[in-house]
Amino acid sequence: MSSIITNTSATVALQTLRKAGANLTGTQQRLSTGLRVEQAADNAAYWSIATTMRSDNKALSAASDALGLGAAMVDTAYSGMSQAIDIMSDIKAKFVAATESGVDKVKVNDELTQRKQQLRSIAVSGSFSGQNWLYMNSDEDNVDRSIAAGFTRDEDGGVAVQTISFELYSLWDTPDVSFLIDDESGDSGITTNSAFADRLGTTSDWVLFNGARHQSHR
Repeated sequence: MSSIITNTSATVALQTLRKAGANLTGTQQRLSTGLRVEQAADNAAYWSIATTMRSDNKALSAASDALGLGAAMVDTAYSGMSQAIDIMSDIKAKFVAATESGVDKVKVNDELTQRKQQLRSIAVSGSFSGQNWLYMNSDEDNVDRSIAAGFTRDEDGGVAVQTISFELYSLWDTPDVSFLIDDESGDSGITTNSAFADRLGTTSDWVLFNGARHQSHR
């Protein structure tokens, strides 16, 4: 007759050692991944929530980057328009000075030409990330613009990207213009569209720049 003698203490010690080894492995895995719940086997409910949150976090990070890009576009257009306002104020002052007797109007005209060149340079160079909100060179430029503003997830799990729209589309030969200069037709730029000047109550529809439809200054 044979018998097996069981060492209870050794068995308990072995179980404790195995548990400690498993816990050590789990701790090392958490340290290396930074995740308490890495896979569904760890905790199915928490894993599902964590996976969704990680996905949303990446989307929010992308939205944040898009916001920064959009802000830079707006800042570029704003900076250019602010510079244009200063130049237009200078042009206005020179027009007033030209009405005074004894003023060299030829010299004033040369100075106006320089200011006009500055305006064109501001408009043409006002580009950021391939977009220019001040200068229209073709019909493809005459469209509204939009930038990403945020990312949302509703209670049903649906996701959506929020945008901010800017109305840049300019109507042909009307005061409703948004571009500083329109070199494509002349009718969609503040400084090239005579209708814009008319709306301001000018005595004549004089424009600063010639466009395709404006062959001479008036």
